[in-house]
Amino acid sequence: MTTASQVNTAVIGAGAWGTALATLLAGNGQPVCLWGRNASQLQEMAASRVNHQYLPGVVLSEALRFESDLAVAVSGAQDLLLVVPSHAFRQALESVKPYISEITRLIWASKGFEPGTGRLLHQVAEDVLGVNRPMAVITGPTFALEVAKGLPTALTVASADPSFAVNIAARLHNNTFRAYTSMDVPGVEVGGAVKNILAIAAGISDGLGYGANARAALVTRGLTEVMRLGEALGGRKETLMGLAGLGDLLLTCTDDQSRNRRFGLALGRGLSIDEARASINQVVEGMDAAGEAHRLAESLSIEMPIIEQVYRVLFNQCPPREAVHYLLTRQQKAESV
Repeated sequence: MTTASQVNTAVIGAGAWGTALATLLAGNGQPVCLWGRNASQLQEMAASRVNHQYLPGVVLSEALRFESDLAVAVSGAQDLLLVVPSHAFRQALESVKPYISEITRLIWASKGFEPGTGRLLHQVAEDVLGVNRPMAVITGPTFALEVAKGLPTALTVASADPSFAVNIAARLHNNTFRAYTSMDVPGVEVGGAVKNILAIAAGISDGLGYGANARAALVTRGLTEVMRLGEALGGRKETLMGLAGLGDLLLTCTDDQSRNRRFGLALGRGLSIDEARASINQVVEGMDAAGEAHRLAESLSIEMPIIEQVYRVLFNQCPPREAVHYLLTRQQKAESV
């Protein structure tokens, strides 16, 4: 087993996932500083050792440090771990850029496409910080609350620099947390982005009362769409059959801890888009992702019928039942086509 060296890490983003990763690393003996936008929230977390808003009831590692000054948090870190929504990814990079050195390494645990451009997040990072910096993405089937509670979890760390991926994986690893490594950054990013759209589809189907058979079909055919787009954007099919693809897809489509699935459930039960979003009260990444994946599919001439119907529901006022009916009445064809 690889021995984890101690690396000073700044985690940017004190939501559920950022806090969970920060307390995991700190509990593993890593020097970790957690930064968030809300200084009073950070002070309360430091005093109570609980993130009451996002991880209620979970006691955070005593070794975890909190810092409300972005410059202080970032400038002393060898590694920077961004855990922000995909729509805020470029802005977060621009905010930290003045405080990092040429040797600061970048990691992110964000999932999605950049809104408006459809770019994968590694492309955004290269845009802002250049192509020569070591970069990696953490992704896979993980609910933050279960990670924070120390429940068994496995995910993927992907980097074009395999030694960097191994280093991160070793620092995350413990008796309940297992990290695998990959060099397929585009593949794992597509898996992490598209699964949120398919979770909305699965939620809609279940909200309409269509049952387990329909959900299984959506997940399976949805994986085909993930692989089509992933390969077109430079990813590998075998990556998307692993934790970052199939694993994350199964998790997000089948468990109500997924905000994207809950959003779909609300739509299937008759709530409007605004009402459904209000009921979640958190960012629903699948909405932005649906728009970008739909545009990518059109520009690349890729057939993604499930994604297309989610897009119609979200942006063309298509009733959910009509969207599902369209999928069920498409022309028959061989499964492998």
